[in-house]
Amino acid sequence: MPITVARFNLVDPNGTPETLSARYRAALEMAKYADDRGIDTIQTEEHHGTANNWLPSPFAFAGAVFGATRRIAVTVSAIIGPLYDPLKVAEDIAVLDLLSGGRLVTVAGIGYRPEEYEQHGVEWGRRGRLQDELLETLLKAWTGEPFAFRGRTVRVTPAPFTRPHPLLLVGGSSRAAARRAARLGLPFFPSAHLPELEAYYRARLAEYGTAGFCMMPAAETPLLHIAQDPDRVWAEHGERFLHEAAMYASWQSKDIRSAVRSAARSVAELRAEGVYRVLTPEEALTYARGAGEAGNLVLHPLCGGMPIDEGWRSLQLLCEQVLPRLGGANA
Repeated sequence: MPITVARFNLVDPNGTPETLSARYRAALEMAKYADDRGIDTIQTEEHHGTANNWLPSPFAFAGAVFGATRRIAVTVSAIIGPLYDPLKVAEDIAVLDLLSGGRLVTVAGIGYRPEEYEQHGVEWGRRGRLQDELLETLLKAWTGEPFAFRGRTVRVTPAPFTRPHPLLLVGGSSRAAARRAARLGLPFFPSAHLPELEAYYRARLAEYGTAGFCMMPAAETPLLHIAQDPDRVWAEHGERFLHEAAMYASWQSKDIRSAVRSAARSVAELRAEGVYRVLTPEEALTYARGAGEAGNLVLHPLCGGMPIDEGWRSLQLLCEQVLPRLGGANA
């Protein structure tokens, strides 16, 4: 059975404080519902200063999800590591790990938008060094023992629940990211299906004498919406999918690789391309069976400012008509 994921980035280009509050609260209710029905993980992420209200604070959202759920994991994919104070993020992750009983998964990348660095007053040219410092600091901090940090001795308490430390992966699509993960003995999370980069990572593990694993996306990892009538959803909400796809693509240079990057310029092109897919329950079942254990089934119920009631219909169809037939919690 593939890993089942409900993705929330809380995008809403027309959001007001009132509608965004309703969207955030609905996402928590959806997370609780997904937890009760056997979905494996809530996935969230961060971007800053966007015109469409992209979620900027994934750890705050993760904490709220943990407070509303019992068993589901939260995967933060990814934090923009160099924007964080290393000691503060060590504390935040430790607290979330304790609160959740070990359900937090953090992927640390370096991002690809210089404007986010400028907004946070962080020098773009230092991002690699800052990422190294962050990862090295986290691993030292979570021991609970004193260590040297920027010329002084510090200690981070409390120690996290998970031993030896909370699950931390290094994300990216570059050799530098793979080499960084291998040097530190951390698992590697490529941002796309990149077998040659996985091979490079494994070669560096051998070189450094460290142990790790690669969490490789499948060759196709589409973002899914489930509906009884896909034509209706594309007609009514295709522009929402296109908005998110186009904005995400506009941020990335040709050197950035992503499993969900779209080249579409129209709703028709987006539908034909297959990065975003609206499937009937039967089609979703066929897709999930074909994905197998190596794949992910990623539902994106509130994509691009999707109306909350439409997002609920998608989630309920997945949980009530697809997962039980895959051997999920409702089987």
